[in-house]
Amino acid sequence: MIRHIVLTKFKAHVTEEQVTDIYTALAALTQELAGANNFCGGRSQSPEQIERGYMHGFVIDFDNWGALKNYSINPMHKSLGGRIVENAVGGIDGVLVLDIEV
Repeated sequence: MIRHIVLTKFKAHVTEEQVTDIYTALAALTQELAGANNFCGGRSQSPEQIERGYMHGFVIDFDNWGALKNYSINPMHKSLGGRIVENAVGGIDGVLVLDIEV
């Protein structure tokens, strides 16, 4: 299984409602794609408070690298990813992506 982890520093003017809209669409996409499971995302509520500005994140589990590749080339994913980058501090510099085999 591949765990896809995305952390974002959203610009100050981006509302929680806007983030929720993006995450809701990503959750729906996850349900549509074969091999994609368990979308979970939201705002950090860590008592440690060491997010360093990365206050929002999400995780999607993929059955294998091929399922992750299919997600990465999906037009809806590209559109939603574009919205994240557009609303992140510094564009792509405000987004971290990790893919970990678990």
